[in-house]
Amino acid sequence: MNDTLTPELIEGFSAEFGAERANLVARDAVMTNGLNKSCLSHGARRRTTHTFSVSLQQGSVTSQKASGRCWLFAAMNVMRARVMKKLDLKDFELSQNYMLFWDKLEKANWFLENVLATLDEPTGSRLLDFLLRDPVGDGGQWDMMANLVKKYGVVPKSAMPESAVSSATRDMNRVVTELLRTDAVLLRRMAAQGRQREALEAEKRRMVGEVYRILVICLGEPPRTVDLEVRDKNDSFIRDIGLTPREFFKKYVDMDLEQYVSLINAPTADKPFYRRYTVKMLGNVREGDPVCYINLPIDEVKAAAIAQMRDGEPVWFGCDVGPYSDRETGLLDPDNYDYENTLDIKLSMTKAERLDYCQSQMTHAMVFQGVNLDDAGKPNRWRVENSWGDEAGRKGYYVMSDKWFDEYMYQVVVNKKYLTPEQLAVLDTPVIELAPWDPMGSLA
Repeated sequence: MNDTLTPELIEGFSAEFGAERANLVARDAVMTNGLNKSCLSHGARRRTTHTFSVSLQQGSVTSQKASGRCWLFAAMNVMRARVMKKLDLKDFELSQNYMLFWDKLEKANWFLENVLATLDEPTGSRLLDFLLRDPVGDGGQWDMMANLVKKYGVVPKSAMPESAVSSATRDMNRVVTELLRTDAVLLRRMAAQGRQREALEAEKRRMVGEVYRILVICLGEPPRTVDLEVRDKNDSFIRDIGLTPREFFKKYVDMDLEQYVSLINAPTADKPFYRRYTVKMLGNVREGDPVCYINLPIDEVKAAAIAQMRDGEPVWFGCDVGPYSDRETGLLDPDNYDYENTLDIKLSMTKAERLDYCQSQMTHAMVFQGVNLDDAGKPNRWRVENSWGDEAGRKGYYVMSDKWFDEYMYQVVVNKKYLTPEQLAVLDTPVIELAPWDPMGSLA
């Protein structure tokens, strides 16, 4: 058996390539225009219709800029809709920077506590490597956001506006990550020297204090109280002074987070439907509720999302945004790019196989603001509010085909009242814990 790339073998590849006219045409087109533009399906573009039978109203499109805060932007976009409705506002934004601050601080504490919990793990172990990989990355999950809001509340964007660093988090993340890895070395060294647990915990508190100082320098210090001063659609002035962030959330967002549940669609053999799942060591707030999902067939996930939007409430969701996504038109459709004909290949993995073989996972969170239902009441396209500014898609909105939903949608968050009795019964079943590196533990 010849297991090397010999000159003769490579010469054969070259001859085979040159013998096919289609290869020469594809080469010139792709080298000149790029792969995606050369594979673009104009038929898919013609099907891009930004009209929907169920369409919710929202304020101006937001922009996370050069940061990975999509999960927080999506959550704040869901919540601001409630504020706007309650106060009859044309537009409103909640502070994503405020949420970022507390997420970073809680993640630092979470990481250091996990370091203390794994002192016996040898360097190079899969678990320790996993913990060290990205201790304070920008990504997150709905339940992580909910834990932050329950503990710290929310504030208007005017109370803690964006900073240069919140809009471009890479440098701060790099410095804090290096600091935390240094801290991990120090804590493990202290343990190896036989230092008592009390000394380790005292040192950990000092380390978290350092991270707090860095966050204040980069993001500003979170307000302890906020003032609401806005004008409604009738130009009437509204003022409410001296609210704590938790009071503001309770009074103006007025959202019972305990009533919301994450539904996922992971059709892999190791995750039977109608079961509850969590992911080991996934989270941010130590005393918060664990991340938890119900795995359901895709049509049941769709039905719950549609029911909530029909009642006028947008839906937070997580997906793998990269595949077959056209930023210019704002179209998410598996027919966007015809790689198979252009490159003469076959891409045939199922959704389950893409999860099992590391080809796909949740990478981005956005908000459903509508859906188009055909005459039989079945969805054929979905209205998506993104957080990449108003230059992407159509003024910041995307269209997701129902076919793309089937293949690359992984999670929606809905009120429990939209679940069937069978689905609600799953909430009373034992939780199955997945490994830390399971694809369903990926962060949007």
